[in-house]
Amino acid sequence: MAFFFKKRPHMPLDPYEDRPSRLFLFWQRQKMILRRLSIVILVGVLLAGTSWLAWLSLGGHAFTNALTERFAQLDPLRIRHITITGRHLTDESDVMEALGTGLDHSLFGFSVEDARKRLDKLPFIEHSTVERHLPDTVLITLEEKHPIAIWQIDGHFILINQKGDNVSQQELTAHNRSAFRKLPLVVGAGANLEAASILGLLDHYPDINSHVLAFIRIGQRRWNILMQNGTTLLLPEGAEAAALERLHSYQTEYQLLDRPLKTIDMRLPDRMVIHPATPSTDQDNPTPSSTPPTIGH
Repeated sequence: MAFFFKKRPHMPLDPYEDRPSRLFLFWQRQKMILRRLSIVILVGVLLAGTSWLAWLSLGGHAFTNALTERFAQLDPLRIRHITITGRHLTDESDVMEALGTGLDHSLFGFSVEDARKRLDKLPFIEHSTVERHLPDTVLITLEEKHPIAIWQIDGHFILINQKGDNVSQQELTAHNRSAFRKLPLVVGAGANLEAASILGLLDHYPDINSHVLAFIRIGQRRWNILMQNGTTLLLPEGAEAAALERLHSYQTEYQLLDRPLKTIDMRLPDRMVIHPATPSTDQDNPTPSSTPPTIGH
């Protein structure tokens, strides 16, 4: 029985049994280093962002633009050709101004997207594209609207199509002088809806059409035509074609529209009433202007 109460010998203890492994200690050290490094990077980013905002507020844009221009001067690729397609109503000078660059300038020294946005703001432009073609060409492709006239209503100037509908969300201003030089002006309530009809009639009489300044709709029933020399032509309601044919014969034989007249009243089918202009200053004989006229009625 003494054998069962005999003490068993103790096994020797491993002095390294409770210590962490070398790999564990290595990763612990790396975690501490990465944690400190991330804090340093975060602080650096915040300081850099603050400095950048301060730099911009103190004229950073001017410095950036100057640097961009400097690099553009070093650019060996220069613009030698600018090709414009699809232009009919838009003046070439307006296109070049909106492009924002020119011949012998850097091919990459301007923003294609900004140039396109400026072109799309021109009154006759529906859509535009601007492309760089290496080594020396800028290609501009325009898709123009198809207005037939400018409608003046309540002091506003609006481009209209054949049906009288507005073809542009942009209202015309004096800045768009080319539009007023190229398109006829119709004035008054309902003038937009009847514009195509009267303009179509005048196409048959270029000797009369060349004198016209504006078409004024009276009471949404009939037309007055204001001539460039200040003469007002009063047309009858619903009988414009016959009246214009009579006027054409008088213009051919007597050059009636070249005379200093105040009004030519053709509202009666069997007679023409003419009122001579009274001798006066230049204000009573307006001449065509490059700025949009505002015409009352």
